[in-house]
This record gives sequence, structure tokens and C-alpha cells, in this order.
Amino acid sequence: MSLVAIVGRPNVGKSTLFNRLVGMRQAIVDDTAGVTRDRHYGKCEWCGNEFSVVDTGGYTTNSDDVFEKEIRRQVNIAIEEADVILFLVEAATGITDYDSEIADVLRRSKKPVVLCVNKVDTGEKIFDTYQFYGLGLGEIWSISAANGSGTGDLLDEIVKLLPKEAEEDSSHADIPRIAIVGKPNVGKSSLTNALLGEDRNIVTSVAGTTRDSISSYYNKFGHEFMLVDTAGIRRKSKVHEDLEFYSVMRSIRAIEHSDVCILMIDATSGMEAQDMNIFNVIQKNRKGCVIVVNKWDLFVKDNNTMKEYTEALRARIAPFDDVPIIFTSVHKMQRIMDVLNAAAQVAENYRQKITTAKLNEVMLPIIEETPPPAWKGKYIKVKYITQLPTRFPAFAFFCNLPQYIKEPYKRFLENKLRENFNLTGCPIQIFCRQK
Repeated sequence: MSLVAIVGRPNVGKSTLFNRLVGMRQAIVDDTAGVTRDRHYGKCEWCGNEFSVVDTGGYTTNSDDVFEKEIRRQVNIAIEEADVILFLVEAATGITDYDSEIADVLRRSKKPVVLCVNKVDTGEKIFDTYQFYGLGLGEIWSISAANGSGTGDLLDEIVKLLPKEAEEDSSHADIPRIAIVGKPNVGKSSLTNALLGEDRNIVTSVAGTTRDSISSYYNKFGHEFMLVDTAGIRRKSKVHEDLEFYSVMRSIRAIEHSDVCILMIDATSGMEAQDMNIFNVIQKNRKGCVIVVNKWDLFVKDNNTMKEYTEALRARIAPFDDVPIIFTSVHKMQRIMDVLNAAAQVAENYRQKITTAKLNEVMLPIIEETPPPAWKGKYIKVKYITQLPTRFPAFAFFCNLPQYIKEPYKRFLENKLRENFNLTGCPIQIFCRQK
């Protein structure tokens, strides 16, 4: 999926424009603390084209002596990571030194740049925009992020500049992609090295050593997939460096492009709020999941510790609790193969196709025995079920009154699908359609 980064100095309306682009969709946008779910990351759809949007606002320091350096560094990394740069300036203020500084960097870049003048709320203000041709970045797009005027034309231009989706290497096109994600310093790179049997990634005790998402082809012990190690995702309050913010961006991108995510957590700290944020991103992107509890050798244990820990973990991630949980110590090479086998099994479950005949044979008697609750005297009759041709498991239930099938009954159908078909670790989406 293509990535668009909104850059610009503070208070030009980056967050307002961001909310305008993604706010009308059910994107991963939330006020909860945590970079992976807050307002700085979301998805935008325009004319059938979907792309991710990142708002770089709020990741610079306010002290004057380093401000210019921080802005420059942030823009440099945005150029490196994004497919299109959306450079936002403000009509009333005119060209400031910071705007010139950013424009200077963008002119030298090879990435497509869209120069967008915000706060053009009235017809007279259009005259304030012409000065921005002086930045030397070509065409100007006048908008008002607050009321939405001009954003349609802006989106048309962005879509025009988005790169065409690159064809995957045909030799690896059908191979599952498995991403290793988690907070910094939980052992993601160590696990990658242990699985590959070589020091593919730099491993240090310093959190956040891995800056890039690194893909490696894996073909051992009867398993074949692409393994992606990602930079650590931190809570927003901990992301002081621009570099670390973009490491988060790369991790989110890795989740979007994977089939299965191995979520690593630290046994000694448990499933913290930031781990839950990452889990929610995996879930909302409809990816398979395996939870790996690393550093288990450091955890003080008694007879029932593993069972109690598992139950507590499943309660934390409910209702999507049908996820394999593996306890490991990567440092001591304990249960590494279990992680591999679980990830391979989830990848297989994620891609399986269940025939319509089999689905109806199993599910229709269950539905007949426990039909959907009647609504205002109207009885709901499910006629047949089929699996949809999506990348993740999705099923369509055709019935006479789909609008009256409520969430609790959909949850019942999901549980029955999990009981009868091997869908462990996979998200399931259920659609009720008119027959």
C-alpha cells in the first residue's frame, strides 16, 4: 500500500487535513495514547484507490536552537519512506524561513511533492497563495482543511502521483509473508537471527537498534515464507526522535503487507497498553497472529504459571482470543521451532479455501438448530453460505432479512466456524447479504 506523508511546520493545519483525509472512514484513528492507534496514522480511499496517510506533526522539539535541524531531519526521513510528500503551508502567514528550509530539501529530492496552501477559506485569500510559487515546487493546490474546499482536486493529484503497485517477484508471489512486530527490545531481531541461523540483524541491548523492516527468504525444515523483522513500536510519549517515529511507520507498513504477524511481548512486563495497540492494528488490518512471550527464562514460575499466564493473556485480548501463544527464551533457544510451526500453521489457516458445499453441510444444520432471533415477529432464514475471495477468511451468509442479524449472532456464527474449521490465529469477517 502506498504511503503519503504530510509535512510542514507546526500550526499550518496538518492534523486538520489528516482528519479530513481519513476521518470519514473507519481507519485506525483514535485519541488513545499510542502511536499505532492515534490520529497520526490512517487510511484514505479516493476513487477506488486506497493509501496510508501519516501526519508528521508533533514530532519536533520546540527549542529554537535545534528546531531547524529537527525539521530538516524529519523531512529527510519522510522523503526516504513515503511515496508522495504532501507539503502544507499557510496562506495568511506567507513564506516563513521554515517553509523555505523544507522546500529546499524537497526540491533536491526525487520524490513527488504536492504543494498545498491551507486556510484559503474565501475567494479573496486566493491572492495570498501566488507567493508560494516562489518556493520552486511547481503547481499550487489551494484548500481549506477545515471546511474541505479544494480537497477533492488535491486527492485527484495525489492519486495521480501514487506509484503503481509493484509486481511481486514471481518466484515468491505465493509465499506467505510473516512479520515480527512488537515494542523495542523484546527480542525481535534475536528471533529473526535464531530462525535464520545467522546474524542477519544487528542485536544490542539498546531499544530501537533496528531502524528498517528487513525481509528475508526462509526455506528450512519444510517451511517456506518471507520473514520480516521490524523496528520497535513505542508509545507516543516515548517517541522523541523523528527516526523512531518513522520506525513506527515502517512497522505499520510491514503489518499491512504481511499475512501473519508474530507479536512479541516481554514476559516480565506482560501485555501492556502498547502491546494491545499493536495487537489492535494487526486485528484491524485483518492479519493472522501468533503471540510469542519472550524472556520466559527470566520469569519466576511455579506449577501453574504458564496456564495462568495464558488465561490472563486470552482475557486481555478477548474477544479475538483464538490465537496461538508460545512461551520462549530466544536467548536460550527454547521453543524456537514451536514459533515457526505455529506461524506456518496460522499462515496455512489464513489462506485456506473452504468449499461452499462443505460450509453448507456443516453450518446450515447448526443454524437450523439455533436460528437467528426473530425481530418484531419477522423470522430470519439463512439460505446458504459461501467463502468470499478475499485474502483473509471472510464468509457471506445469504438470508431473507440480513439487516436483522445482530452482532451477538454474528459472534455465535464465528465461534461455530472456528469450532468446525481450523481457523486458529485468523481474524474472521462475516457478511449477511440479501438472498
